[in-house]
Amino acid sequence: MILRRVNRNDSIEICALIERQWRSVTQANGLEEFIEEEQLDPEISNSVLAIANLSVDSLSRLEAFLLSCGEVLEGSYEELKPIVPRSFRDFMLFERHVIDSSRGYVKRFMPKLFPLVCVIEKLSGKDFKKFKPNKLWYQQPIYYFGNHMNFGITGDEILVPNYTEAIDYELEIGAVLSKPIKDATPQEAREAIGGFVILNDCSARDVQREEMESGFGPQKAKHFYSTMSCEFLTANDFDSLDSEFTGAVLINGKEVSRCNAIDIKYSFAEAISFASQGEQLHAGELFGSGTLPKGSGMETGNWIQPGDLLTLKVDQIGELTNKIS
Repeated sequence: MILRRVNRNDSIEICALIERQWRSVTQANGLEEFIEEEQLDPEISNSVLAIANLSVDSLSRLEAFLLSCGEVLEGSYEELKPIVPRSFRDFMLFERHVIDSSRGYVKRFMPKLFPLVCVIEKLSGKDFKKFKPNKLWYQQPIYYFGNHMNFGITGDEILVPNYTEAIDYELEIGAVLSKPIKDATPQEAREAIGGFVILNDCSARDVQREEMESGFGPQKAKHFYSTMSCEFLTANDFDSLDSEFTGAVLINGKEVSRCNAIDIKYSFAEAISFASQGEQLHAGELFGSGTLPKGSGMETGNWIQPGDLLTLKVDQIGELTNKIS
């Protein structure tokens, strides 16, 4: 089920996409009686995460109920974040992204070295060794903490910081916990994932390298702004949490790349299980997948500039569109 939060007539509502129509859960006729009959959490009327915690059967019955009793969302309304993240950890789960973005970095910022690298790769028939992730990446999921307070949504402008001349986008999947876990097994972590959003982990590429080499990870290169989709895909009726995701990047309406999550190194369940070892995780925490291969401009050469309209699509969720300013 795909959900959204909206502000309509100064009232926050949860809406579900049912047969291509957005229907209000909050304003559904007979909702209280339905909740009582089904013995459901009353919070489903005003919480995306409460709906995300429903079983597959309960979700199916809620969908049938909304089809017959849910008010179709009409008139003017304001779209809101589907969840307000309590934290933001961003993993790096795709080796191909690391390799191709490293090559793209050399092409733009080390143009004299780039031809030599191309010759080495052509002669060896392999990716340049220095482009591959650090050895720790092959031993465990790695991540950094981002700024969970600086998230926009579809329609918000991405303001380019005055300290960068190389703004970039990163198409990612964001997994959201709907229940707390600690020392979780991968199966327990999978059961705690409530759903998914589209993420754009905005990046200042000309700032990022030196920050990464400091040993402390990205700072101003990442923390200035990120965006997430208004759509939230519940995980409970989703067989695969990773490899089924496919998407695309569009700049000014033109598709410049297609992406998928097939070659993910660690599943979301494995990555979040690792993050939970010895550490209490809470409902509402957000975890990024890292960039899907071909999901950034540095990989494909499709750099964005102020004035561009950027759209990141994930076929199973929706789309995220922002103007670069």
